[in-house]
Amino acid sequence: MTSMLKPRCVPRDAAVAVVSPASTPQPDRIERGLEALRTLGYAPQAGEHALTRGPLYFAGTPEMRLRDLHHAFADDELRAVFATRGGYGSNYLLDDLDLDLIAECAKPFIGYSDLTAMQLWLLDQLQLPSFYGPMLSADFARPDGVHLPSLQAALGGTPYTVGAPEGLRTLHPGRARGTLYGGCLSILVALLGTPFEPQTEGKLLFLEDVSAKPYQVDRMLWQLQHAGKLEGVRGIVFGEMLDCVSPGAPPELLDEVILRCFEDFTGPIAIGLRSGHVSRQNVTLTLGVEAELRVDENAQLRILEPAVTQ
Repeated sequence: MTSMLKPRCVPRDAAVAVVSPASTPQPDRIERGLEALRTLGYAPQAGEHALTRGPLYFAGTPEMRLRDLHHAFADDELRAVFATRGGYGSNYLLDDLDLDLIAECAKPFIGYSDLTAMQLWLLDQLQLPSFYGPMLSADFARPDGVHLPSLQAALGGTPYTVGAPEGLRTLHPGRARGTLYGGCLSILVALLGTPFEPQTEGKLLFLEDVSAKPYQVDRMLWQLQHAGKLEGVRGIVFGEMLDCVSPGAPPELLDEVILRCFEDFTGPIAIGLRSGHVSRQNVTLTLGVEAELRVDENAQLRILEPAVTQ
C-alpha cells in the first residue's frame, strides 16, 4: 500500500483558505464563520469566488471554483483549506483537479456532504487523508456547531477517541481495526459506476446522511451491497443520520432497517456519531488513517494515527 501523504500540522495562528467548491453560501453565515475561525486564532482568507452566485446553484463556473481551490493548495502560506458549504457541484471539478499540484502542496482539506466525492478521490489517488469536518456556513456560523477537541486534535496530529459523548451508540457488538473511510452515503452511491468509484474493501466504513427516509437508506445500502462495496468491510459507523425518519413511523425504524440490511455482517456496527450533517458539535474525522472500532455495551471509535506531520 502507498504510504500516506500527510500534510503539515496546522498551528492555531495559521493562515487558512476558505473556498466554495460546490454551492454558494449565505454571506452573513460566512461572515460569522470567518469570525469564529479568527476567534480560534486562525487567519482565514476567502477565495475570490467564495461568494459567487451562479450559474444555477453553483458558486461560479467549474473553472472559477477550481482556480480558487488550486490557489488555496498552491499558496504555501495557507496551511489548511476550509469549505464554506456543500450543496452540489464539486463533482464537476473531479476531472480537472491538478493532482500533481495537490500532491506537491498537500494540506488538510476540511468539509463534508457534497465534498465527499473530492475528498475520497484525493484519498484514493494520492493517499491524502480526508478531514471530514465542519464547514463555515453550516457549522462555524453556529454557536455550538463545532466539536473543537476533534478538530484541534486532527489538525494538530494528536490521536483521539469519540464515543457516547459524541452520540455514538451500539447496534451490533464486535471489535475491528482498519483504515477509516467513507462520508456522505448518497454521494458514495452517486459515484458508483464512475471513474471515481469509492474503494471501500477492507475499510472501517463511515456512512452518514441527512433527511433520507429509512426506505431510502435501505435502497442505498442495497445498492452498495450489490455493487460489491461492502465486501471485506471490517466495521461500520453510521453518523447521526439527522432527520432520517418517516412521518408516523417509530423512531427505531432506521436502526431496524440497518440491522436487517447487515443481518449477515459479523463485524461491529455503531450509529449516532455527530460527524457531517449533525444537530450540533460537528466532529472531525480523519479518513484514511488507522482506527479501531469497539462496540459492546458502549461504542467507541479510536483514531490511532495522526493525519498530519509535526
